[in-house]
Amino acid sequence: MSLLYKPDWDRTKANMRAWWAHEYFGRCALAVRAPLAHPPRRLAPPAATTVNDQWYDLDAISARVDYRLSQTFFGGEAFPVWHAGYPGYASLATIMGCPFSIDMHTGWHDPVLTDAAGFDVRSLVVDPDHPAFRFHRRLLTRAATEAAGKSIPSIGAFYHGGDLLAALRGTERLLLDCIEFPELVRDAELYLMERWCAYYQGCYALLRQAGSDVTCWFELWAPGKFYAVANDFSYSISPRMFRELFLPAIERQLQFLDYAVYHVDGEGAFAHVPALCELPRLQAIQILPGAGKPSPLHYMDVLKQVQAAGKNLHLSIAPREVRPALDQLSARGLFIDTSCGSEAEARDLLKHAEEWSVDRR
Repeated sequence: MSLLYKPDWDRTKANMRAWWAHEYFGRCALAVRAPLAHPPRRLAPPAATTVNDQWYDLDAISARVDYRLSQTFFGGEAFPVWHAGYPGYASLATIMGCPFSIDMHTGWHDPVLTDAAGFDVRSLVVDPDHPAFRFHRRLLTRAATEAAGKSIPSIGAFYHGGDLLAALRGTERLLLDCIEFPELVRDAELYLMERWCAYYQGCYALLRQAGSDVTCWFELWAPGKFYAVANDFSYSISPRMFRELFLPAIERQLQFLDYAVYHVDGEGAFAHVPALCELPRLQAIQILPGAGKPSPLHYMDVLKQVQAAGKNLHLSIAPREVRPALDQLSARGLFIDTSCGSEAEARDLLKHAEEWSVDRR
């Protein structure tokens, strides 16, 4: 089956199946996007001018998303994803009662569990009558309709791991909790992960019943329940604390999912890579140094540690870095995400990636 904005979708899915299985298919997995050389001539929809236009007007959002996808070349393992952005308005933190504010660029939460003497996370539930819950289901229904035959809808970004608890509790307060109430933190993580799994299942079923493939905020495709696991809060804690308080909930999430990549966001989180490499159900790890940091290739020891553990490795790098990456890393299990200034440049990069790729098992 082809997609309007991805004619070679069947080949891409075959390559992605091989990548998840850690099989070599002749080159690294390479997702490269660029402006189409000859895009369809269409009038660009008006830009959003209000918060409602930006995040809640599904007609306006649909017009902008479809126009963006129609103007883009999706090369290699890149593919068109229908999403409305991820400012947090459909996250579990919002649905479970956190006061939420939003502007034209992002959203933020105020904590709802503010008692300094501890907290009772079981007082919070996923409320199907919450406006954010109802809107997210409307959004997914619209995504499935709009994406049909053209693109792949995103299931969203829900918050999970320590980040959900940090939103509910407040980051500074949660750091103190990790010292003062470690068992409470671990138990809260497990409780929240059960809520997360149930919420994911409902959203996934909605999209699958509409006959759609599914991705998430992290643009990979997998032949099953897939999500990018993360815990950005872990940047601020020790490897021992990460293992004891947060790893049990991550293991539960991996038991639930069929496919997962772990989003290691920030140099400070690299200390947790050894623990992640030990997780048997985790197929892939993304290494992302963070804003203001050097390229992922600067951390070659960490990248090779991931590959030595038999995990797939995901990198977001500039086109000029693709050859240096392939000179030092095995193309087996390697996924490179990049973008080029033109379709011709993107096609040339794909051709050369086959020449540069080496299976260094």
